[in-house]
Amino acid sequence: MTSRTGRIALILVGVIALIIGGVFAGQGMNLIPGSFMTGSRMWLSIGLVLAVAGIILIVLGLRRPGHGRTNR
Repeated sequence: MTSRTGRIALILVGVIALIIGGVFAGQGMNLIPGSFMTGSRMWLSIGLVLAVAGIILIVLGLRRPGHGRTNR
């Protein structure tokens, strides 16, 4: 992603995904009580996948434009 706006959007979506994934995982691990998701392994798995996807989006947004490309 080369545009500044696009990179900021990737980072923002990544942070949101990471936070939501953390909440889902916390509820799945029974650390955050009070929901139908509390103590459910399914929500723990969904939360971990969402958190990892968020981290990947943040890393992609923080990479320098043109990183790893060659001009031919």
